[in-house]
Amino acid sequence: MANKEAAFKQIYEANSKKIFHLCYGYTGDDDAANDLLQETFLKVWQNLEKFRNQAMISTWIYRIAVNTCLTYLRSEKRQAKDELTPQIAETKREELSDKNEQVALLYKSISKLEESERIIITMVLDEVPYPEIAEISGISEGNLRVKIYRIKQKLTELYNQYERL
Repeated sequence: MANKEAAFKQIYEANSKKIFHLCYGYTGDDDAANDLLQETFLKVWQNLEKFRNQAMISTWIYRIAVNTCLTYLRSEKRQAKDELTPQIAETKREELSDKNEQVALLYKSISKLEESERIIITMVLDEVPYPEIAEISGISEGNLRVKIYRIKQKLTELYNQYERL
């Protein structure tokens, strides 16, 4: 048992930031992202013995996180949060530095992408290697590169729209 705990701790430390970013990309909400992060790693803990090393463990964890996020969105019938009232949004904007504001705009833009696009671009931002992204998303590496290019174009358009507001 102690061995499992040590292995789990190492896995959590190596992957939790990336998984949080993925969850945040789906929800746009710190609390919901933290809940989904915890739920993901609870499933990792419960199924650690079942992991067969056929893929990288980070790939396996991403799949669990993606499924956890999709289940959350379906069950809650939620979309990424952009229902902030203008007053709250303005107050929030004043609190953020320019860089944080750019990051917030980026995540807001990401939240407008389709689910599959959100998964892919979040992994790109987390510097997951393309072969691993291809395996997680189930598409060839060549198609992945084309898809990433298109997602970046779409994201740039969305970001620029927000920046003009």
